[in-house]
Amino acid sequence: MLTERIEQQLEKENISLNEFQELLVRLLNYSILCREESHVEQQLYDRYLRISTLVDEYLGIIDVRVLHDARFEYIRLYPPSSDVPGMEEAHETAFSGSLRSRLSQQEVALILVLRLQYDKALREAQVDDQGFVTESFEAISIAMKNIIGRTLPEKPAERRHLFNRCKKLRLIDFRHENDVLKSESWLKIHPMIVSFVNDDAIQALEKTSPENSKTHSENQTSTAPSTTDEID
Repeated sequence: MLTERIEQQLEKENISLNEFQELLVRLLNYSILCREESHVEQQLYDRYLRISTLVDEYLGIIDVRVLHDARFEYIRLYPPSSDVPGMEEAHETAFSGSLRSRLSQQEVALILVLRLQYDKALREAQVDDQGFVTESFEAISIAMKNIIGRTLPEKPAERRHLFNRCKKLRLIDFRHENDVLKSESWLKIHPMIVSFVNDDAIQALEKTSPENSKTHSENQTSTAPSTTDEID
């Protein structure tokens, strides 16, 4: 039986079937495990390292893929037919961060901006030793307007919900819930934002963003002949 085979493999690492089940349930419920997040997740992450092959094979039966980033110490699950960075034979999709995640348009817009801001900081070498990028809420708000052409929610409850959603997905971190209402407060963008949003989505956004359209229009204006040139 499958259970007996699993127990045999677990016994080699001195891990019980209940501990194996606890790890799987946590991964399937949250689709993300970040070692630095809490003591519980640290224990589960370290447990995964000991039985990673077994976990990957078990989830592979239902075509759930596991992305393990050893450098930043996090694990993320990807549902069947999703685009997983570094893995072949996956269909294209912009977001593959949560097994049953349904993102609103506002959440999609914010996450895309977070990815672009992270890439910008990466190019400018503004990333800390843990791979995090620090941005002010004001900078995120401005980027939303310039890149997406949208504004952050005006109502405090809606804005809190938006940023808390991204925090739950482990894409950002901030100290206090009310920080999202203060333009001078800061948040950290997690490096896993890179694996959450694929490059195709970013390239498509860059081509259609209001900021890019404005630049293109300005370039056309600067290269167009002046009235004097036309008369001459």
